[in-house]
Amino acid sequence: MVRSGRREALWTLSLWLAAAIYSVTYCTLWGYDRPIESLAFVLWFPDWVFWGIVAPWGVCTVVSIYFALYVIEDDPLASADDAASEDAPPDDRAASREAGGV
Repeated sequence: MVRSGRREALWTLSLWLAAAIYSVTYCTLWGYDRPIESLAFVLWFPDWVFWGIVAPWGVCTVVSIYFALYVIEDDPLASADDAASEDAPPDDRAASREAGGV
């Protein structure tokens, strides 16, 4: 359980770090110190905002959905000890509740 949790946390941290480095670098290089005449719009966003923020968020969303559906694994919550305790007789409280008592 811990191994898969650690692996999933490293995947998530790596994706976040890659997106953050890309976004900050791209927006710094293309968003500052450029002539206004070179500004273009992509889907109503300035080009540097679209390619530096909107596009990476879209990619991260797709990667996160894939990760959640196909990479993350469910771990069993019950152990062999829990299964053995289910076969044990109920305690006195449960028996009295079933009989109509308090």
